[in-house]
Amino acid sequence: MSTFVLIPGAGGLAWEWHRLGPELEARGHTAVPVDLPAGDDGSGLTEYADWTARAVASRRDVVLVAMSFGAFTAPLVCERAEIDLLVLLNAMIPKHGETFGEWWTNTGQGAAQRAYAAELGLSPADLQDDRIVYYHDLPADLVEEALALEPQQSSTPLDQPWPLERWPDVPTRVLSGRDDRMFPAAFQRRVARERLNVEADQIPGGHMVALANPAGLAERLDRYAAEVSRG
Repeated sequence: MSTFVLIPGAGGLAWEWHRLGPELEARGHTAVPVDLPAGDDGSGLTEYADWTARAVASRRDVVLVAMSFGAFTAPLVCERAEIDLLVLLNAMIPKHGETFGEWWTNTGQGAAQRAYAAELGLSPADLQDDRIVYYHDLPADLVEEALALEPQQSSTPLDQPWPLERWPDVPTRVLSGRDDRMFPAAFQRRVARERLNVEADQIPGGHMVALANPAGLAERLDRYAAEVSRG
């Protein structure tokens, strides 16, 4: 069985994984959700990677799952710990020298999101509403819980250029939410091809798919882990 180390997106809350963890453990795996020091101005990408590597420690058969902005951290962890598989979930796939802020323009995210929103009949105002963009497929009580959390995100890692000159030599899967309104699935497929030469897989769910479809996500991750084990 595998150990799944789970890196959250911006805001750094392990809470993002609280519905997925039990699903993975029910399948015999170990789930290690990571709480990042996102509100600490003294912590940047290096500190995030060190923090996560400590969570990996000496564990074996590790699958590192990175959500959204977590993809800026995960490849750095691969230089610090033994990782068997890297899974990028609705991810911001970085390139050398690129900051968080530059990523949006460089990838054309804004145009892709607006085009997809128009297909869905959403207005520009709708795209400013977290309930509509991030939480549209969650139960009402979970939406209220998410909105009440108010996570903090320091600008320190957001302003740092991504340091690696090449992607780590670790098997990498890209998994996109079919219904993601922040990073539309077609957009994710294009970016994965352009930046990693990887074909993105797809799963039902929006941007917060670990909350919206934890059982489906656990099934997919379980399958990925089994494929790696078979070599």
